[in-house]
Amino acid sequence: MEFFAQFPDFGGGLRTLVAFVGALSIIVAIHEYGHYIVGRWCGIKADVFSLGFGPVVFSRVDRHGTRWQIAALPLGGFVKFKGDADAASGRDEEVMAALSPEAARDTMHGAPLWARAATVAAGPVFNFVFSILIFAGIAISIGIATDEARIGQVKPMPGAERLQEGDLITALNGAAVKDLRDFATIATELPAAPFADYTLERAGRVMQVKGPFPFPPLADQVNPDSPAQDAGLIAGDVILSVDGTAISSFTELREAVALAGGSEVALQIWRAGAILDVSLTPKRMDVPRAEGGFETRWLIGVTGGLAFVPETRNAGPVEALQIGVSQVGSIIKTSLSGMWHMVTGAISSCNLRGPLGIAQSSGNAAAQGSFTFIWFIGMLSTAVGLMNLFPVPVLDGGHLVFHAWEAVTGKPPSDRALRGLMTAGLTILLSLMVFALTNDLFCP
Repeated sequence: MEFFAQFPDFGGGLRTLVAFVGALSIIVAIHEYGHYIVGRWCGIKADVFSLGFGPVVFSRVDRHGTRWQIAALPLGGFVKFKGDADAASGRDEEVMAALSPEAARDTMHGAPLWARAATVAAGPVFNFVFSILIFAGIAISIGIATDEARIGQVKPMPGAERLQEGDLITALNGAAVKDLRDFATIATELPAAPFADYTLERAGRVMQVKGPFPFPPLADQVNPDSPAQDAGLIAGDVILSVDGTAISSFTELREAVALAGGSEVALQIWRAGAILDVSLTPKRMDVPRAEGGFETRWLIGVTGGLAFVPETRNAGPVEALQIGVSQVGSIIKTSLSGMWHMVTGAISSCNLRGPLGIAQSSGNAAAQGSFTFIWFIGMLSTAVGLMNLFPVPVLDGGHLVFHAWEAVTGKPPSDRALRGLMTAGLTILLSLMVFALTNDLFCP
């Protein structure tokens, strides 16, 4: 049973709130626990571990003397180490002045440079590791496609009943198929048509059948916060026509949407044998290209795929972790590229989302099921880890810059410089938050 299905919709508000707070709390907990546990391993004592800010709702003190607490405003968290004046790790001059260098060893400001740097870096690193484990777990749970062009599951759609689970595809429209990659290559070169000729091996027999076009106009996935989701499309819908013109391939769907631009389009869809009519307006989006960079396209928010689910095999732990690392690396690369393209004006600054946009995406991901929501948490955890590494004072990356300065010069920045830099960093961060919030409110 889906967890989020238990919450009344109320226009999506309650589900969005629960999903956003849940996702944020998990990611913050992982991030702050990274700071806490690595700090403890490095001999730095933590006074407070807090989820949320403001009035304390619940707290307890463990055997190490750390107070674990949950606060009323679940929009972040912090670890306050011994010697910190505040949650931002400012130096408590009164406490530090009363301690000898030996006694100050278990404080954040009296520990060796390597220990402080490791403690600061641990938060983002734990976010990345958490994301890797999520994506690896997904790979293990759903498996990965085998090399053979063998059908693992037939997707319900007109004409698909002629295909069966376990069929090995040996030819497509007369072209010999060696493996799944070869099948996909041949399929992309076929002209659009309602059906294709499949040569199959089934239970030791070779046969020819007419099946669906290999890349049909099928909504394999409906993206969160998209025109398709707003219009009520669901995964598995087959688009039969756009503005009255019949289509047979996903390429035709993409071209018809691009041709409409920002004008409303009327779709006729097939859903479990029923024919439905819906209308929606494509949204202009900046999407990453495989070769790098971005391109601006009109999209409705559906992802296509093959007419069948290829046969899968179990992914081993090492292979799954490699997939997880690759996924995290791809998110980081795309995020940095997107930021650069926004700064240079190559793509719209509306791509920068604020808390309202992230909350809406959380709710939309939760609405599509636990699997999509877990994937969203993995993606958001990577984004949080990356953001915290930016060299902005107040963030972890800013502290690492201070530590690098100390490593090079032999002494930390002066208290006056630190106060100025922290103020500047806070100003930059608040300005970005206001800008992102403005995008949430006014960008289409």
